[in-house]
Amino acid sequence: MSKNERKTENIVRDVLRRHSYFEDDNDIVIEEQKSNIDEVRKLLKAASKSGGGGNGSPEFIISSPSSSDFLLVIECKASTKDHASSKCRSTLAGVSVDETAAEYNKRVQRYAADGVLHYAIQLAKEFNVIAVAVSGETKSSIQIDNYLVSKGGTTARPLRTKEGTDVTGIISWPDYIEHATYDPAVQRIRFDELMAFSRELHEFMRDHAKLTESQKPLLVSGTLIALRNKAFALAYETYSPEELQRAWMRVIKDEIHKADIPKAKKENMAQPYSGIAVHPELGKAKAKFPKGVLHQLIKRLNEKVWPFISVYHDFDVVGQFYGEFLKYTGGDKKALGIVLTPRHITELFALLANVNKDTRALDICAGTGGFLVSAMHQMMRTAQTEAQRTKIKSQGLIGVEQQPEMFALAASNMILRGDGKANLHQGSCFDDAITKAITAHNCNVGLLNPPFSQSDADQAELYFVKHMLDCLKKGGTGIAIVPISCAISPHVARHELLKHHTLEAVMSMPNDLFAPVGTVTCIMVFTAKIPHAASSRKTWFGYWRDDGFVKTKHRGRIDLYERWPAIRDRWVESFRNREVHAGESVMVAVTADDEWCAEAYMETDYSTLTRSEFERELKKYVAFKILNEDLILDDDEEIE
Repeated sequence: MSKNERKTENIVRDVLRRHSYFEDDNDIVIEEQKSNIDEVRKLLKAASKSGGGGNGSPEFIISSPSSSDFLLVIECKASTKDHASSKCRSTLAGVSVDETAAEYNKRVQRYAADGVLHYAIQLAKEFNVIAVAVSGETKSSIQIDNYLVSKGGTTARPLRTKEGTDVTGIISWPDYIEHATYDPAVQRIRFDELMAFSRELHEFMRDHAKLTESQKPLLVSGTLIALRNKAFALAYETYSPEELQRAWMRVIKDEIHKADIPKAKKENMAQPYSGIAVHPELGKAKAKFPKGVLHQLIKRLNEKVWPFISVYHDFDVVGQFYGEFLKYTGGDKKALGIVLTPRHITELFALLANVNKDTRALDICAGTGGFLVSAMHQMMRTAQTEAQRTKIKSQGLIGVEQQPEMFALAASNMILRGDGKANLHQGSCFDDAITKAITAHNCNVGLLNPPFSQSDADQAELYFVKHMLDCLKKGGTGIAIVPISCAISPHVARHELLKHHTLEAVMSMPNDLFAPVGTVTCIMVFTAKIPHAASSRKTWFGYWRDDGFVKTKHRGRIDLYERWPAIRDRWVESFRNREVHAGESVMVAVTADDEWCAEAYMETDYSTLTRSEFERELKKYVAFKILNEDLILDDDEEIE
């Protein structure tokens, strides 16, 4: 009996219908054999499986404007014998395959998996492609495999869940997008594209909007808040330039009003946006932008940023934009000591603190809320019920920020995630009323990156650390990242700290962690309200100078070689177990008069020392003695 591929296609249509792909209330577009998307048509133009240069024609091409960087492509075969070739399986396993062009063309025509991956690799030049191979004529015999080819990639891999298990069967569009967006390669591509867009946006705002440096991140955060309002997201295209500017501010106020924030805080949060709402350049129609500059900005943020922030809830998008904008201006970031914490370090803090669903996390210098976002993400991972998740949102995140603009950014970050706003305080963390309010929360974890002092002799950072610890419950864990001078220079503040709190650990961090700001830092971990002498314990010191990140010319400091996850896990495990390894960590009993850094006590593991490493370190030492300052040698050169 002959096989009929149409039966397979009908089974696929039934499954798609069952998963709501054909519903009118979504924006999913299902096309068969050909596409009306220009980029797809161009990429399939020479993607014929016969190799003859004709158009490629997958059975199904599925897309959605709200996830415009993704395509779902399905290829069907009637017989399960034609599901996947042995060469295809070898390629997926990472084994190279030798074959002629004719042999390749023959197998991609015959087999479902081979064919769909042929199309996916062509389409991956512009899209992240979810490729689905389907074979069989009955529901009982149907065979389905899901693959992913990330944008710019030339190889496929099985599509997996966040937990690392293979995705089986055809699933809903939102589920496909969720699983694919957590693929490490897709995350990296999306983040790189987001940062590239932030640079474009900065130039656009500079050239056309004439916004001040402090207004630029506010426009981003305000627009993202406005886009949470579905009515505004659908209607902003219909407004005139003047009406749009008024509607933008009105919707922001409405969203702030709906949020769980006390009235006084709502007024404080809305105020920084008011200057943008009356900015003369934003409400003008221009020849190049007939709907106005603000319309163009909203459109770009809706297309480029909203899909990202709606998926990656653990990512401080507002903070990333703020940090990116700071790069392009001399500004006042150094004078104010504003040094935004890199995302992988906020993640590290949450892991070191071992936060969970019962944690109450405090940040007395919240900035854009990066520490609170990372802590919330880890806390949510341990929550099992909606009641636990609600408790985290309403009681688990407490922050203080003094600067009005930064407070608005932090609050907007919380609004974008639907949590934590009521426990954000605007003002000085040393204010008596604020101190009383945050202490009443009985927090058991403190996370801190204080304003960095411009004088090593000042060491004002340690007073922020002490105040954070004073606001925690007894036995709570406080973690701070501070300049290394706080760990090695004598100061009365260190005596005050150890008089009331226990120094558990100090980790020396990479020299260029905050590049381009030249501050060298360390992480300090304390147990709150138990005097150091009373603990009678040694302090653990870690030498964490290499986090795997490298400086690049156009993308800043990034995990180019994907070393960070393994390094992070080793660091956290070593700290939690207080492991001692030669050249990496050491346990020492210290007082306030001693140096608090691994370099002062650690034995070098000479068994791993190479001649080139020895020579490089010797050069560094000689240069330091001659110039009396750190010398960055070729191991810190930027990578193209």
